[in-house]
Amino acid sequence: MKISSRGEYALRALIYLGTKNNEVITIEEISDKTLVPVNYLEQILLQLKRNGYVQSRRGVNGGYKLSRSPDEINIGEVIRNLEGPLAPMGCVSVTSYESCPIEAGCLLKPLWALVRDTVANLLDHTTLNDLLKGDL
Repeated sequence: MKISSRGEYALRALIYLGTKNNEVITIEEISDKTLVPVNYLEQILLQLKRNGYVQSRRGVNGGYKLSRSPDEINIGEVIRNLEGPLAPMGCVSVTSYESCPIEAGCLLKPLWALVRDTVANLLDHTTLNDLLKGDL
């Protein structure tokens, strides 16, 4: 599993919005505070909106805000929605399994499964609120 800039930037945007107590924040302000280019941020926020994490308002007072409370936003879910499976290798993916010709006798498979489980457990037990409070 590798987190792309899309996943990193999405989490930055969610964290920033989470600090704003349900205020509507302009995309320019989010971009400025998260160091994410506006054009790229527009795409990311659209995807976050489609997945139900943020909502938008148009017009002069337009912008974005969280559509759920920070304790209802699960980081594992966000990453899976943006990045796909958490497994480092297809042969241990729960949702996107890919067979391998040497899989039956592969001594690396248990290691990759442990990595998958460890990462999934950590992300699945972390909420946006945990990140905002620094509770890791």
